[in-house]
Amino acid sequence: MLDVVIIGAGIAGCTAAVYAARNRMDYLLVSDNFGGQFLESGMILNYPGVIQTDGFKFRSAFEKQLEFNGVQRLIGPHIKKIESIENGFRLIGDRQEFETQTVIIATGSHPRKLNVPGEDSFLNRGVTYCSVCDGPLFADKIIAIIGGGNSALEGIHFTHRIAKKIYLINIEDHFSAHAYLSETIASFENVEVIDKARTFEIFGDDFVQGLRYEREGKQYQLDVHGIIIEIGRTPNTDFLKGFVELDEKKHVVIDCQSRTSVEGVFAAGDCASGLEYQYVIAAGQGCIALLKAARYLSNRRDF
Repeated sequence: MLDVVIIGAGIAGCTAAVYAARNRMDYLLVSDNFGGQFLESGMILNYPGVIQTDGFKFRSAFEKQLEFNGVQRLIGPHIKKIESIENGFRLIGDRQEFETQTVIIATGSHPRKLNVPGEDSFLNRGVTYCSVCDGPLFADKIIAIIGGGNSALEGIHFTHRIAKKIYLINIEDHFSAHAYLSETIASFENVEVIDKARTFEIFGDDFVQGLRYEREGKQYQLDVHGIIIEIGRTPNTDFLKGFVELDEKKHVVIDCQSRTSVEGVFAAGDCASGLEYQYVIAAGQGCIALLKAARYLSNRRDF
């Protein structure tokens, strides 16, 4: 039986694995793929100690760090279920099973998509899903932020001093965000709200040039240099239903020590409650989760 199995090889899972290796634990890093959110990121300008990089380079640097620390990783098995067993847990994958005393869930999340033509082809070429991460890339540019909830309006608050002009494209005729966010939008002179607008196409050449939307039966074209889609994210936690407590948006509920509702199970990163999708937060939570799992094991062995 292993000390810990870490599910997910994004920044939270990889951070936990580095700490597990350095603590000489009997562990395994298991994931469908390697990289997590790295695979979707464009430029990265806000990670402490790294002036400028991108998702591909950051992923490569992390891979080298894993190799340097001799991290044991198993890329491929898809974990479908976790069961409680005597003294630990059984992880049931599509090809293998693992038994472990503790589990760290770091399965991340994925952005909700518009599912319109041009969305995938212009990813990282003007289309992004994170205002805080990528807003600075559009300094003095004309952009569109799509959405009407907290994520979109927080994006407006973050980018209105960065972008030259922002169009907020909202499919509803009202905002579904906190009142304090909605009330201040009108005071931003460079923000124009277009409500009851359904985006149906993103177009461009080598880079995004604009979008097309439908409003009250008529079609319109909007020329912009960037498009930030902020209609929420979905945590990758379907396999955990009935095993640990999930919040209303399916995030794993954790406390300040990354502990879940099940003793011996921890969670970190975008799949966990907190709703702040940032690399630095995911890395910190991955570290906390591993250290608390190690403390949990040490306390068990003392009895």
